Amino acid sequence: MDNNSAIGSSWDEVRAELFTPEEIAESDLRVALIGELIKARQEKGISQKKLEELSGVKQPVIARMEKGITNTQVDTILKVLLPLGKTLAVVPFEK
Repeated sequence: MDNNSAIGSSWDEVRAELFTPEEIAESDLRVALIGELIKARQEKGISQKKLEELSGVKQPVIARMEKGITNTQVDTILKVLLPLGKTLAVVPFEK
């Protein structure tokens, strides 16, 4: 590779150089989970503030979770998912 290899490279190529496969898989799972949480909240027409009332999780925590800027505990995620009619499931990992 030449010194300018990152310029014009795809994000997948760049992140494969920067992160381990395990880190990439963890990031992808986190993004998918947050995406599903946001989608479920929006489909129900629930604001973050209303979700605070329904779940007991403070709105700023929900906002940080949705922005992906916090490493949220599983119990907090479950509290937020419950009023959205969702839960977590352990399923085989698709490669």
